[in-house]
Amino acid sequence: MREADLEAIIEDYLNDKLNTAEREAFEQLRKNDPIIDHKVVAHKVFLDAMAQYSTVVKLKEQLNYAHSQIDVDTLVEAYKPHPSKIVQLWRNNKAAIAVAASFLILAMISIYSIQNNSKQAGSFEAMSRDLAQLKRSQNNLIRNINSKNSSTNRTPVARYGGTGFAVSANGYIATNYHVISGADSVYVQNNKGVSYKVKAIYTDSQNDIAILKITDKSFNLPGLPYAIRRGLSGVGEAVFTLGFPKDDIVLGDGYVSSKTGIDGDTLAYQVAIPVNPGNSGGPLLDNNGNIVGIINGKENKTDGATFAVKSKYIMEALNAIPQDSLSRKVTYGKKSQLQGLKRNKQVERMQDYVFMIKVYN
Repeated sequence: MREADLEAIIEDYLNDKLNTAEREAFEQLRKNDPIIDHKVVAHKVFLDAMAQYSTVVKLKEQLNYAHSQIDVDTLVEAYKPHPSKIVQLWRNNKAAIAVAASFLILAMISIYSIQNNSKQAGSFEAMSRDLAQLKRSQNNLIRNINSKNSSTNRTPVARYGGTGFAVSANGYIATNYHVISGADSVYVQNNKGVSYKVKAIYTDSQNDIAILKITDKSFNLPGLPYAIRRGLSGVGEAVFTLGFPKDDIVLGDGYVSSKTGIDGDTLAYQVAIPVNPGNSGGPLLDNNGNIVGIINGKENKTDGATFAVKSKYIMEALNAIPQDSLSRKVTYGKKSQLQGLKRNKQVERMQDYVFMIKVYN
């Protein structure tokens, strides 16, 4: 489905223009595809913000019109300060003055609200540009490497990038499904700049997980220094991630802020770590060096609200790989060697196991 067609269907869905059969089919599609579901949520936020902004503008116009009908000069002349007149006015018009004072307070509150909403609308416009960028990259953290082929070098240039990490010493790499979706070919590049061709041996679009295998039979790593955590992380637990939002590896430090993802999605954690396009597929680790999740997205209205698919789904993916797809058994780490190390030493030990994903299509 083309992006423009999908946007039109989402617009009709939110405006209740689909018939019953079309609506049921689209709601089923939302349940089956979290990427489309995220698009619907983002578009609803956009429509709600526009409606709110329209209401604020109308209220401001009404207040301006009411103010223009008041003859301020006449009122000043009639009620200019004079002790006897003020006392008499108060005695004769207590109720009217109380109503006028109430109206004045209400007007001040309304004007304050308009000013705040105007600021929110400005913020929303800036976010709408980010949202358009996220829509072009399927509302996920995919880095677009917009390099152009030179006239003398016809080697294909990678279209998208992300992050992946080793889940075994013999060439199995975990990343997000949305990073490699639709790819003609995929390569991974280590921190020394060496690239290896990979093939996808298992994909799970529902949980946004893909397991890749380096096809170079000579490739091998020392045993993994980290393990995959089987239990859940708690709110407030310190975590960190490594990824490739640029050409060299970047560390992100933070903590688990919620046990559920966007709209209460139990698939993911919410973590307080700022991320950028290119962090998708990066490992999320606890202080002891255990993998607790895979970074796969962020809230487009809140800085530092990042989401990570929980590690239990990595284990499920590894256990679900068809045996005929395995050249060798996936031997992932069961005990972390990073426990007790300072963060810089943990990162130093991990760098050889985190890869830049390059997608060609």
